[in-house]
Amino acid sequence: MDWQGQKLAEQLMQIMLLVFAVVAFTAGYILGSFQTMIQIYAGGVVLTTLITVPNWPWFNRHPLQWLDPSEAEKHPKPQLQPVNSKKKSAKK
Repeated sequence: MDWQGQKLAEQLMQIMLLVFAVVAFTAGYILGSFQTMIQIYAGGVVLTTLITVPNWPWFNRHPLQWLDPSEAEKHPKPQLQPVNSKKKSAKK
């Protein structure tokens, strides 16, 4: 799953859970059944999970282009600067 696919999956998950919550609450309120509300929402969570968790092809439309190992060796790696951990004492 690429970066855009992750963003799409998260947005889709949030929208679907919100829609199922509203539908479940409305149906439970109209029918006067807490059990029905929980069942509808649980079904929505399962459906949302089945749609957003697997790595479906539509979540992988923008694959990352990695460098070949031979190309990566041509570019120098950045060198870390040594960190001086000594603190300067304040003189009074």
